[in-house]
Amino acid sequence: MTDWLLKKVLNDNTNFQDPIIRQRVGYLAGVVGVIVNVILSVIKIIIGLLISSISVLADGVNNLSDSASSITTLIGFKISNSPADKEHPYGHGRVEYIAALIVSFMVILVGLQFTTSSIDRIRNPKPVDFEIISFSILIISILSKVWLAIFNRKLSEKINSTGLKATATDAFGDVLITSVVVLSIALSQVTTFPIDGIVGLIVSFFIIYQGIGLIKYTIGPLIGQAPSREMVQNIYEDLKKYDYITGAHDLLIHSYGEGKYMGTVDVEFPADIDVITIHNVIDKAEKELGEKYNISLVIHMDPLEKETKERYELRRSVKDIIKKDERVESMHDFRVLEDEHGEYIELHVVINGEKIDKEEINEKIKQEIEQRIESISNGLRVKVIIDIDFDGTRG
Repeated sequence: MTDWLLKKVLNDNTNFQDPIIRQRVGYLAGVVGVIVNVILSVIKIIIGLLISSISVLADGVNNLSDSASSITTLIGFKISNSPADKEHPYGHGRVEYIAALIVSFMVILVGLQFTTSSIDRIRNPKPVDFEIISFSILIISILSKVWLAIFNRKLSEKINSTGLKATATDAFGDVLITSVVVLSIALSQVTTFPIDGIVGLIVSFFIIYQGIGLIKYTIGPLIGQAPSREMVQNIYEDLKKYDYITGAHDLLIHSYGEGKYMGTVDVEFPADIDVITIHNVIDKAEKELGEKYNISLVIHMDPLEKETKERYELRRSVKDIIKKDERVESMHDFRVLEDEHGEYIELHVVINGEKIDKEEINEKIKQEIEQRIESISNGLRVKVIIDIDFDGTRG
């Protein structure tokens, strides 16, 4: 069913990195979500009123909030694909995350409202009428939600959408909620215990918990989330395939919405290569990698001077001694420079952020490494620049 709908909407165009295709998939998810949730909401509210069940009513209103969520998703995809303008030169891609965040708060609000109603039903219990037709319809609604959850999950995987992942998670939660509600209706026929109100309260707590989880899931990209290690390593490997590029480091990637990235990276090359030649290589790499990873990439050229035998031995000795520190991942930009005080060694040392305590500060680590290098530097001063790495981007 999902593939059939995609084929109808996309006309066999499966380039899911294309902003227009992503927008169409988002619209499809939103429209289907609105239709399914409105139908389920109306049915459940009517059934809840007919059989006097607060848990069924809560479930119905929860579906109504899902309809609003789907509408919010539609609006989010519409705005996020708007072109860049004077006020937003990097586009509007992050609006999709904001839309998902709004959905999260709406879910929590519904949960809080029905917490109050469920507590009141526990204090003032009412009998729940059992009707086989209503019961059967609720079973069908569970199957409908299972399909909707799988539908949204498949679409989210195709276009890597945080908003649709949140919607799929919400739908899977609804499956559990309705299942518990159906069970409570059956059990209420054999006991006078206020099970309807208790289940309504459980459903309310679950809705709140779900909303909080969605907030945590959504807020990461807004604050600034690390790119995937796979993407980082692939870019590094691809860069080294170009002529004259011998290494790369300090890859920084910023996300402005799913599939909208901006990045910078330093590449190393022999200093005796003609500037025009290496500039042409850089231009080619920026264009080809930009198209491959859908990223606006700016590459900084880092020339490496030809080393004497003594300089090579010194660099190898420095590398060997810092590698003994388990916190160190790598080093780059090793140079011997000169100022008014004489020659000195300068280098960048990449530290694994997961292997240092939060209390450790860069200056302390810097001094420790400088002292170790000075012990084998033949009297040269040492200047270490610390790069903290959490995601494999620093090289």
